[in-house]
Amino acid sequence: MIRHCVFIRFKPGLAEHLKTEIYNEITALKDRIPGFLAAHVGINVSPETGMDKGYSEGFIVDFDDTLARDAYLVDEEHRRTGAKIVAAAQGGIEGVLVYDLEIADD
Repeated sequence: MIRHCVFIRFKPGLAEHLKTEIYNEITALKDRIPGFLAAHVGINVSPETGMDKGYSEGFIVDFDDTLARDAYLVDEEHRRTGAKIVAAAQGGIEGVLVYDLEIADD
């Protein structure tokens, strides 16, 4: 399984409905992309003050495998939503952190 983690430093004052729109678009991709298992979205709730380095919101998507993740990455709707994320992030692409983990089957 691949766990695709995306953390965002949204621009200060960005309207909540724009964040919700982005998260809804990511979640809706589950119906389009085979092997897209689950999406989790929200704010950082860690009690470790300052450890998020300003990446206070984001989402995690679980995929069956790298093939499903790669299909997601090239999907046109995903690319449009990705452009919205970059436009909404403080500093553009500098305000987005992506980290993928391979999770071994138990």
